[in-house]
Amino acid sequence: MDNKIIEVFIPGPAGRLEAKYYKSKKNTSPIALILQPHPQYGGTMNNKVVVDTFHTFMENNFSVCRVNFRGVGKSDGEFDNGQGELADAAATLDWLEKENFENSQCWISGFSFGSLIAMQLLMRRPEINRFVSISPQPNVYDFSFLSPCPSSGLIIYGKKDELVPQDYIKELNKRLSAQKGIKVDFQMIPDANHFFTKSSDALIKSLDKYIKKETTLF
Repeated sequence: MDNKIIEVFIPGPAGRLEAKYYKSKKNTSPIALILQPHPQYGGTMNNKVVVDTFHTFMENNFSVCRVNFRGVGKSDGEFDNGQGELADAAATLDWLEKENFENSQCWISGFSFGSLIAMQLLMRRPEINRFVSISPQPNVYDFSFLSPCPSSGLIIYGKKDELVPQDYIKELNKRLSAQKGIKVDFQMIPDANHFFTKSSDALIKSLDKYIKKETTLF
C-alpha cells in the first residue's frame, strides 16, 4: 500500500504544512487526521506511533493524513506553544474534508502532545465523530476543557508510562466516564512505556479493534 501514500503541502496559517496523505478508493470512506508528538522533543509526523496509527487507519479503508506542525520538517513557521499547532491541525482538517467531502465519518487522533491538540480540535469541530488519544499527559496539560467531551473515543496508555503517573489517567477516566451520552474507552497496555517502544503490536491491535467496532456503527 505504501506506493499510494503521497507527500502533500497544505496551506497553513504560518505558511505551508508538510503532510503525508493516503486517499481511499471509496468516496464515502471515513477520514482521519493524525497529530505528531512534541516538536521540541524531536516529535515529527514520522514518529513510529504516528506512522503505525496512520497505517492502521489506512488498512481500515480510511482516507488518512498525518502532518508536520509548523517549523517541523519542511513545514514553514516555528513552534508556537500549542496555539499555532492547533491552527495548523484545523487547517489540515479543512484540507482533508475538502478532498473527501462525501466522507461518512471524521476521526481525529494524536500521540502525546498531539493528543492534547487533537482533543482541543475535537472541542471546536462538531463534525468529528470519534477520537483516539494515545499517551495523553494530563499531568502536564490541563484536560478540564473536556467538559463536556463532545464525542466518544479511545484513550490508550502504557502501564509503564515513565512520563505520566497512573493517578492522573485514573482521574481523567473518572471525569470522562461520568459524562452522559458518550463512551470513552480507556485501554491500558500492560508492558508499554510512553512511546510504546516494545509494545507497538499491542497498540496496533487495540487500535484496529476499536476502529472496526466503531466504524460499523455508522
